[in-house]
Amino acid sequence: MSAEIFTRFVAYLAIFLFGLIVMRHGLFQLAQAKLQMLLTQLTNSAWKGMLAGILITALLQSSSAVMVMLVGLVAARLIPFTHTIGVILGANIGTTVTAELITFQIGSHALWVLLAGVLLLLFRQQVCYSIGCLFVGLACLFLSMSGLSSLAEPVSTLTVARELFDWAASHSAYGAILGATLAAVVQSSTACIAIAMGFLAEKSMALPTAIAIMIGSNIGTCLTALLASIGSGSSARKVAYANIWLNVLGALLFLPFINGLAWFSMMLTSDPSTQLAHASVIFNVACSLLLLPLVRPFSLFVGALHGRST
Repeated sequence: MSAEIFTRFVAYLAIFLFGLIVMRHGLFQLAQAKLQMLLTQLTNSAWKGMLAGILITALLQSSSAVMVMLVGLVAARLIPFTHTIGVILGANIGTTVTAELITFQIGSHALWVLLAGVLLLLFRQQVCYSIGCLFVGLACLFLSMSGLSSLAEPVSTLTVARELFDWAASHSAYGAILGATLAAVVQSSTACIAIAMGFLAEKSMALPTAIAIMIGSNIGTCLTALLASIGSGSSARKVAYANIWLNVLGALLFLPFINGLAWFSMMLTSDPSTQLAHASVIFNVACSLLLLPLVRPFSLFVGALHGRST
C-alpha cells in the first residue's frame, strides 16, 4: 500500500514539474527576445531591477531560471554583480504568481484546457505554439494538484509521514528545514508549496507548518543557481551566494512570526490553499521591500564574505 502511494505521489509530482517546464517554455517563446534586454537595461538601479525581476519571473514561472540567467550574464560581464541584487529581490516576488494561480478552482475544466492546448500545438504559427504550451502546462498543474490533494489523507496515515509532520510542526525551524530539503531535491519551491497545499486542503497539516515549509523551500531552491555558478568566475558565484543569503536572512526574520503570518492570512480568506499562497506573497514582498534600501551594504557584505565585488 505504501509503495503504491509513493508511486502515485512521484507520478503526480512529475506531472506538476512537467507542467511548470512546458508552461515556462511557452511563456519564454513569447517573450525571449526581450528578457535579456530587460535584465541588461533595467538593472542600473535596485528598484528597477526588482521590477524587472518580478516581471521576468512571472513570465518564466521560475526564480531558479532567472538566477541561472543572472549567473550567465554576470559571467559574460554583461551586467555587474551589484546590479543583480534588485533582480533577485524581484524574482522572489514574481515566483509567488504560480502559487496564487493554482488556487483557482478550475480543476474540473483541466481536461478541456489540455485539449485546447494540444490542438493549438498542431498549428505552425509561433504564437499558437506558445499559447498551446501554456495551456498544456496549466492543465498539467491543475491535474497534478487534484492528484496531490487526493493523496494527502492516505500519506498522512503512514507512520513515517506522520512522524515527519509531527517533527516539522514541533518547531518552525524544523518545518523550514523540511521545506529546504524537499525543494533542493525537486528543484522547485512552487512544487513544495503545491504539496503543502494538498495536505492543507485535507486538513492533514496546520497552516503554520505549511508556511514554515514554504519559507524553507525558498532556501532549498537556491541550489540550482549555486550549481550553475560552478566554474563561472567569482562575480557569477556571488550572484548565487547573494540569493542564498537573501533567502536565509528573510527566513530568520520571519520564522519567529509564523503564527502571526498564519493568523493574518486566515483573516484574508477561508480557503487553506489560498491562505498559504497569500502568506507566500506577503512573506516575499515584505522581505524584498525591507532589503531594497540595503542593496548597497548587502552587496558589500556578500563581496566581503565571498570575494571582492566587481
